[in-house]
Amino acid sequence: LESCLDQPMDSVSIHEVIKYMPSPLPATHYDADTTEPINCGLRTLEELLSWKRSEANPFVAVVPLAPREPTLANCLRRTMVSHDMMGGYLDDRFVQGTNAEAPYAFYHWQYIDIFNYFTHNLVTIPPAVWTNAAHKHGVVVLGTFITEWTDGAAMCEAFLKDEESYRAVADKLVKISHCYGFDGWLINIENTLSEVAVKNTPLFLRYLTDQMHERVSGSLVLWYDSVIESGQLQWQNELNQSNRMFFDACDGFFTNYNWTEQNLGWMRDYSGVQGRQADVYIGVDVFARGKVVGGMFETNKALEIIRKHNFSAAIFAPGWVYEAHNDKTEFRKNQDKFWDLLSDYLYIHRPASPLPFISSFCQGFGKAVYWRGQCEAKRNWFNLAAQEIQPMYYHTELEDQGWLRSRGCPEDAWNGGCSLLLDGLIPATHTSPVCAKIFSLHVPLASKTLVTLIYKPSTGITVSLELKTTDNSLCTHMDVQDVKLTSVSPVVLDEGHQLVSQFSQLCGNLSPDGWNVRCSQLELSGCALREVSVNIQRDGEPQDTPFSCRVGEIMV
Repeated sequence: LESCLDQPMDSVSIHEVIKYMPSPLPATHYDADTTEPINCGLRTLEELLSWKRSEANPFVAVVPLAPREPTLANCLRRTMVSHDMMGGYLDDRFVQGTNAEAPYAFYHWQYIDIFNYFTHNLVTIPPAVWTNAAHKHGVVVLGTFITEWTDGAAMCEAFLKDEESYRAVADKLVKISHCYGFDGWLINIENTLSEVAVKNTPLFLRYLTDQMHERVSGSLVLWYDSVIESGQLQWQNELNQSNRMFFDACDGFFTNYNWTEQNLGWMRDYSGVQGRQADVYIGVDVFARGKVVGGMFETNKALEIIRKHNFSAAIFAPGWVYEAHNDKTEFRKNQDKFWDLLSDYLYIHRPASPLPFISSFCQGFGKAVYWRGQCEAKRNWFNLAAQEIQPMYYHTELEDQGWLRSRGCPEDAWNGGCSLLLDGLIPATHTSPVCAKIFSLHVPLASKTLVTLIYKPSTGITVSLELKTTDNSLCTHMDVQDVKLTSVSPVVLDEGHQLVSQFSQLCGNLSPDGWNVRCSQLELSGCALREVSVNIQRDGEPQDTPFSCRVGEIMV
């Protein structure tokens, strides 16, 4: 198809040639119904060995792994999520997002260290939207390499028969991880191995681990508790002498789920664990299949025992909060309840980033799309790559039956698909402001820093921002936790201030549809921001005061 742009006859003509050609990519890179680009895994050994970067799906993760504290290396009791849901590659397979009325999403990133995307394909490549969202929060992402049943045994015999064969598979896995922008692999061999194959398995693991470390910074290779040194498929539910050879050859060990506290007590004193206790991830099946500790809304019972013995945890299939409940409109409520129950046994990780720090709290899905407080499109949508830095979600009881809750709410937003809704009850006896902690972070501040809070309060309350800072020189490395904090309440700038005028010119109307935009300026030297909170004060006489405050955006 050719077209000529209309030009005066006496001017230099412009000739535009438009050529339409079929996509050079295989059909597997596109959804058959919508023709939208998608991510998918590899099913056979032949597909893996023939994989070429030049022919690979170009729709890859682009967000680098963000810094956070504590770092993975310095977190002594880590938490991994292994996401296994309904076969995988659901709404999340769409690279550019999709229309989805009730999708599953994860947004409690501050609690976890590692995210593993799990399916029963031979090679599970995490969808780009998951890697982008996880990396934005500093969470390491692992794909899955799994063999199982008779076909899996045949594949293992083929690629573990000699050094050349297992190196060929490892090299492809390294290239795939590097190409798609994720950070490593969970290796799960759930079938018996011959004497030759099992002898070569630790060599395969060591070669894969070394190559991953060389090519992908901060990468990990974990082994799942399955076969033992004899080649038999015998889940041990612990690390012991019969499976230590695999642990010694990689970065970590993910136990099966049917452990008891006796297993953990024995393992804690086992010589093979000494110096690497953080690298042992105790498996917890949220569906509570088989004879397990906890599970479902009692998963906290398993975490309590795991932390008692100072091990890391691998939480398998937390999508139970969505998958096992028919009313998908209750998903946010169920997910918040699940993670709130676990919160006593989890580290809160801090984003550690330079200025600016901005979040509109979008969770990567919603019932409408908002831009600066205006509804741009009224439709259900899902795209985890659009997820912004997530705040802390919780429900806290106050004295005299008062309470405070922090949750995502899609009914209104400043940008994206949802806002942060703070609601609760200030009891008559509570005279000081209710403090709602929003972020725990580490952001070095400039000598002069503009801070904006965009919010919609209910009547009868006054809302203010409280920041906690520390001397940046005290944080000479990224894992200082017990530093002295100073509370700062930034002074609000009046509407005539030059900074407010400049901000208004850049961002337009400062009070659309009931939103309040409050600009403040911090003047501090050599400080780092560590906490961001919103204080809610009752106006008028002491009385039980229900309240709500919708926070649209915080920018520093």
